[in-house]
Amino acid sequence: MAKKTAPLLPTTDDLLRQFGNRLHLARRRRRLPAKQVAERAGMSPMTLRSLERGGSGVTMGAYLAVMQVLGIEKDLDLLAKADPLGRELQDARLSMVKPAARIGPLSEQTTRSPPELPSEQSQAASDNLESPGNAIKKSLPPTEVESDWVAKSGFASSEALARLIDPVARVSKKKR
Repeated sequence: MAKKTAPLLPTTDDLLRQFGNRLHLARRRRRLPAKQVAERAGMSPMTLRSLERGGSGVTMGAYLAVMQVLGIEKDLDLLAKADPLGRELQDARLSMVKPAARIGPLSEQTTRSPPELPSEQSQAASDNLESPGNAIKKSLPPTEVESDWVAKSGFASSEALARLIDPVARVSKKKR
């Protein structure tokens, strides 16, 4: 019984066919018979034939074994090396993180004690520490319904996500 393979998009399937064709041409340029390459790669000639046609059911290891026989296995290092989209996404996330404000030299920062808060502010700060959901909930406009964000913008805003958090469920603190 044949194994099921993951469905590929037509453009991806075309790329795989082109890759198989390039391997076929590399074998032919070296004047190596298919039977010999298949033996050296540890596969049947039928698997090599499927690989050279760009079959999606052939494992990545089989492709690499043929590349190794042909002496082009180092080309695998070029795949996804640049990754411009991934770098752009990473940079976008990094730019959103705000660095901590530096007051002075590092040694000066570590020796200072935190500033004292007036009693009202310290009470509000302790309330926020006990339940961060309450502070978030207070700052949100009460008129917007949680499900409206999908209809309005197509994505979740930070306020809508904050409203979905249940402020009643508190994380139990470990005793030290």
